[in-house]
Amino acid sequence: MEDKKIKILAVGDLHSDSLLINRLAEKAERENVDLVILTGDLTFAESSTDNIVGPFIKKKKQVLLIPGNHESVETANFLAELYPNTKNIHGHHFIKDNLGIFGVGGANIGIHQISEKEIYDLLKKSHDKIKNLEKKLMVTHMHPQGTKSEFSGFPGSKAIRSMIEKLQPNIAIFSHIHEAAGTEELIGKTLAINVSRKGRIFEI
Repeated sequence: MEDKKIKILAVGDLHSDSLLINRLAEKAERENVDLVILTGDLTFAESSTDNIVGPFIKKKKQVLLIPGNHESVETANFLAELYPNTKNIHGHHFIKDNLGIFGVGGANIGIHQISEKEIYDLLKKSHDKIKNLEKKLMVTHMHPQGTKSEFSGFPGSKAIRSMIEKLQPNIAIFSHIHEAAGTEELIGKTLAINVSRKGRIFEI
């Protein structure tokens, strides 16, 4: 049986930027992606939740999202409940074909903080549901400790690093540090990518 690849557009740190979001929604349609993943900081301090998810839904795309440190889990839940084909995977999972996607939002700085223990526990809980699947994708808002995103001066998450090393998902995506958008590196066998505002289309 042929291994079916899933095409994903992943982007973070949108901060309610409607011009950027509309451009990305058009790109998702043009590139015929199967899934859109929003890696947190959807809003700017929860100033507006308008037109963040809607443009992708209008293009008939399935959307997964997590909160960043600019919005609460409740705001992410609100957006997920407001639109069809949208799910908040903060501490949860999503399965498409033979791909399991799991994640956790938030950061250890900013308005909406999350502890390292909570990050670890939620990643473990969400991964447990998809551990037997062939392919795995980890989604976080924060960057892992020891990655290129730390050039910003903001230390990465020890818990995220630990879980990548332990679980070895095929790919780990995150955002949070805008200036590190597009950087990638290997952590063991895991390809770790900072997608941030540039966004990244990849197949898995």
